[in-house]
Amino acid sequence: MEQFASTVLEIMYIVIGLQLLYTAYRVFNDETNPTRIGTTLFWAVLGVLFVGGSYIPNIINGVLVLIIGVITLFKQVSIGEIKATPEKEVKENANNTGNGIFLPVMTLAISSLLIAQSFPALSQSVLGIGALIGTITLLFTIRRGPKTLLPESDRMIQQVSTTGILPQLLGALGTVFTAAGVGDVVSGLVQGVIPAESRFWGVLVYVLGMVLFTMVMGNAFAAFTVITLGIGVPFVFSLGADPIIAGALAMTAGFCGTLMTPMAGNFNALPVALLEMKSEFGVIKDQVPFAFIMIVVHVILMYYLPFI
Repeated sequence: MEQFASTVLEIMYIVIGLQLLYTAYRVFNDETNPTRIGTTLFWAVLGVLFVGGSYIPNIINGVLVLIIGVITLFKQVSIGEIKATPEKEVKENANNTGNGIFLPVMTLAISSLLIAQSFPALSQSVLGIGALIGTITLLFTIRRGPKTLLPESDRMIQQVSTTGILPQLLGALGTVFTAAGVGDVVSGLVQGVIPAESRFWGVLVYVLGMVLFTMVMGNAFAAFTVITLGIGVPFVFSLGADPIIAGALAMTAGFCGTLMTPMAGNFNALPVALLEMKSEFGVIKDQVPFAFIMIVVHVILMYYLPFI
């Protein structure tokens, strides 16, 4: 089963890579793009990483990542003229589909959950499998053929632009931080500040640590290992807290940080790009009050629930 799960995951990466290579092809043929060569190279290199990253030596993978970093640094990734669907057609499609447009999203979520519960070995691939099921549902819902998928996926990839790879880079950064022993450093710093036997201070620092580190890294998953090893284990779990309950609350506490950081590309920068909002931080400004409220709620819940 593990071998099968690994194969499924590899297929998912290859499919994503092929879509990115298609975008590179489209950009190369788009003479309206002001940075056509740089943008083409960016998507082509990223596509190669997804398709062949497992078979390329790590040193080469590292060089390729640096190349896309340099391309981004010098602002050589941009969008040309993307053909938009006429407004009249958009309204007609919306009226014909109605609330059925939510069906593919619900199908994706429910199928992913069911597969994860039924086949734990496929946990790393469930979103990809769910996306496939959701896509098939979408085609039946909107009554369109598969030929619409590639151009529409290309449009979204170009609109999201470099923001789309931020979660992967931040996740990798979290792994590097953990391997480098950042959790031990954090633990050492906290030991000199808060009482070791204080449940309140341990919980408070654990929650705030997840919030702040998530804001820095833009990803609660990347922050979780570092902060849990550095603060959660020595200052909360050691006092008798249920690690499952406390860990789950720590993760959602990190999501409070996600609401307040521009580093969370998929949550905050992506809506700005897709909706073409005037304010770069418009999404964050609306979310900050709720984030602060939820931080307080998390401190209260973690103080009581894991110790019952």
